[in-house]
Amino acid sequence: MVIIRLILGKLILFFNWAFPPKGIKRDPEQQSLVDQQTNSLTLYQYKACPFCVKVRRQMKRQSLSIETRDVKRSETARGELLAGGGDLKVPCLRVEGGDGQVEWLYESGHIIGYLEDRFVAGSNVIGA
Repeated sequence: MVIIRLILGKLILFFNWAFPPKGIKRDPEQQSLVDQQTNSLTLYQYKACPFCVKVRRQMKRQSLSIETRDVKRSETARGELLAGGGDLKVPCLRVEGGDGQVEWLYESGHIIGYLEDRFVAGSNVIGA
């Protein structure tokens, strides 16, 4: 089973590398605002997890520069995820509100929906 997981993980990473999504183009001022907003977001993930790859590809499509932390390779990230989110499950998006409140979003579909609602709906995209 370990060998199958290793092979599938390498295949997922290869296809992600070979066929990267194109990011949307925003005017520079709008992209700067989006970049400031993404400073309050952190994605806890595994590099070869297919659901994590799905979220990272969506981040790329939306031209979002969200910090990622690999829970598999970092004890610190693993501890943060367990202490804050309460579950060692990836992907998980940490959302820090302006009032200091922190929300932990699990499940790739919920994370992608949140990102689309927050950054795509009603945004000024060049060529859209």
